[in-house]
Amino acid sequence: MTKFPVDAPILKVVRALGKLGFQIVREGNHIALVRKNSDGTLTPMTIPNHSTIKKSTLRTILTQAKIDRNDFLKAYFS
Repeated sequence: MTKFPVDAPILKVVRALGKLGFQIVREGNHIALVRKNSDGTLTPMTIPNHSTIKKSTLRTILTQAKIDRNDFLKAYFS
């Protein structure tokens, strides 16, 4: 099993989220993203705009957005 990134670069995290269907809506101190789901609903997400994202913060973000850890890791490392 691939290890979860400890201090993930923000650009790599945003790129992985883009592969999972999220698009950037707004960028400032935080990055606001949104994903259109197949049933027509939207999944909003806000992540801090730091140079790196800590492991615990990233796990919390994925849990709140209901993103499977393995799906994220595939997108992150591909």
